Amino acid sequence: MEETWDLESIFTSVEEWESAKEELKERLPELTAFEGRLDEGPETLLACFDTWQELMRLAEKVAVYASLAASVDVSDQAASARAGQARSLVTAAASAGSFIEPELMAIGFDTLYSWLEDEPGLESEPGLKSEPGLEIYRQYLDDLERRQDHIRSGEVEEVLAQAMDPLGSAETTYGVFTNADLPFEPAVSSAGEEMEVGQSSISDLITNPDREVRRTAWESYADGYLAFQNTLAQLQIGGFKRDVFQARARRYDSALEASLFPNNIPAEVFHNLIDVFKANLPTWHRYWRIRREALGYDALHVYDIKAPLTREKPRITYEQAVAWICEGMEPLGEAYVGRLREGCMEGRWVDRARNRGKRQGAFSSGAYDTQPFILMSYADDVFSLSTLAHELGHSMHSLLTRENQPYIYGRYSLFVAEVASNFHQAMVRDHLFRTQDDPDLQLALVEEAMSNFHRYFFIMPTLARFELEMHERVERGAPVNASGMIDLTADLFDEGYGGEVVADHERSGITWAQFAHMYMNFYVYQYATGISGAHALADRVLSEGEEAAEDYRAFLSAGSSVYPLEALKSAGVDLTTPEPVERAFDSLAGVVDRFEELVG
Repeated sequence: MEETWDLESIFTSVEEWESAKEELKERLPELTAFEGRLDEGPETLLACFDTWQELMRLAEKVAVYASLAASVDVSDQAASARAGQARSLVTAAASAGSFIEPELMAIGFDTLYSWLEDEPGLESEPGLKSEPGLEIYRQYLDDLERRQDHIRSGEVEEVLAQAMDPLGSAETTYGVFTNADLPFEPAVSSAGEEMEVGQSSISDLITNPDREVRRTAWESYADGYLAFQNTLAQLQIGGFKRDVFQARARRYDSALEASLFPNNIPAEVFHNLIDVFKANLPTWHRYWRIRREALGYDALHVYDIKAPLTREKPRITYEQAVAWICEGMEPLGEAYVGRLREGCMEGRWVDRARNRGKRQGAFSSGAYDTQPFILMSYADDVFSLSTLAHELGHSMHSLLTRENQPYIYGRYSLFVAEVASNFHQAMVRDHLFRTQDDPDLQLALVEEAMSNFHRYFFIMPTLARFELEMHERVERGAPVNASGMIDLTADLFDEGYGGEVVADHERSGITWAQFAHMYMNFYVYQYATGISGAHALADRVLSEGEEAAEDYRAFLSAGSSVYPLEALKSAGVDLTTPEPVERAFDSLAGVVDRFEELVG
């Protein structure tokens, strides 16, 4: 029980969930009853907003409960069916409210802004608001005015909302197939022992001290995807075509613009990252060379990239991990650390059990009216410590946003999401580097740091380059297929390896198929901008103390009440310039220096 999350904090039973689902379905006409009436005046508009928020909050709870239950065992058909029902119901809720923004634009923004003054809120006594009025929607209306050229008529918006579910079928199919049905041959140790390869075990296998285990596991994992490369390619191409369709339907020039514009992010943020990444590839080439020499190999293969550098793998229990994370986050204050510790040790935020059928990877989830929920498979090592710190960063970000913002601003953009998570890792890593003297742990921390940088500052920018090229091919109407996708990916990785890593063309080239993130329109580059912002903010908190910590907590509490770049600037980092990315590469180079010193 203590290793699983507390879904009963959302609904006490499946029956209660069913009741909430039916309530939501029955109440959707309450929202559609406002269609065609928003021009009646501020009172009607406020009533519509209140109804919309109430129903969407209920829809989120229904969806989160179902999706979390399905995540711990993707082979549970009943849970998967409930998750599918919930997705369809959320689509129905979004469709029911699809008339709102087109009607607001038809009313006109001068009129809407005047209504903000006419309907400031209900007062329980003079000068004291007991309920929020329309004024809280000022940022929302400002943003709507900015986006108005990309919002279609009520009929078109309704169709686009209804299309969300079927357009997401490629991603859903990919998830079910790769987590539940994709078969892998077992890995084989140097002693001939077979070891099961799966989504929950692959991370352990490719960090195994036995090189034969790593080789056979990496090859088996890649071969599993390669065996279905054409099917997976068609699913992925379907995802790219969905992005292009949605961009064109909303009158954007490209899928990249469609991804960036809603969060008011200029294209140079994306291109700055790619340019700085390419300019700093020699740092990665140097790291591969040092790693090969440290391992004593004549050649470094892809399956050696995460080979352990220590004979003794430090064992870090869950309890110890929580303690160290709390110590690392002490600069953010007692209240922050107290919430974090309580959630991990008593609040059952974390489902950390290792069970068959559990979906791959880790995530932090939740809804406006729930506690945070973290899924991971904890393995008593430094990598699990790092993953837990990362996901707790997301959870604390969500918690502070929801506690400090009304529902309309109660979530944050994907652009800032990876800042908080990587900030946690940077703070905890710095704490442990300074306080733990054990050489094996120091080297394990270097491994963890480089593994994290490898994922966020090597894999993700490389996939972002792949994603840009693939979207542009689809936009041009160029032919796309599995072999072309494999060739492109392999070539990009070869550039990153710089001749220092022996890369298997086909197996390296299928990497695009191993990331569900590729179904999230231009998400992966944000891991790299996120780690850049995180290191800049961690440096500021560690060097400037409480004032910087207060600015950082305010950033976590902002939600979508301001644009993401503005929130980051207020905390002390400007991602419209290349500087934060360059500084993050300086941090990476510093870890490589530490690594070289430790291994002599």
